[in-house]
Amino acid sequence: MQATEVKKAPKTKQKVQLVKGDFTPSEAWDIIGSLVDVKINFHKLQRLQRWEGYHKCDTGDLNSRIEELQQAEAEAKEFIAQVRKQGKKVSISGTLEIKVTE
Repeated sequence: MQATEVKKAPKTKQKVQLVKGDFTPSEAWDIIGSLVDVKINFHKLQRLQRWEGYHKCDTGDLNSRIEELQQAEAEAKEFIAQVRKQGKKVSISGTLEIKVTE
């Protein structure tokens, strides 16, 4: 009797639970601020790399995304400040959904 190997179909999507739980306002800000700052810095680095390749390139898409993230960060900071004044905690749930694209 021969053993046959069963091959699994390759995954086309994956979920990663980055954050889940209740946090003090300070902890929540550390988490949110860090995540947003990393993403902002990622786009700034992309913008610099694009500019180094061609100084007249259009970086409007990256500039817009950086501004969006900075605005979201400011709104989150304001929200957490309000929660802090209320003496409450913050619940955060953050899942990355990764999909294969063509």
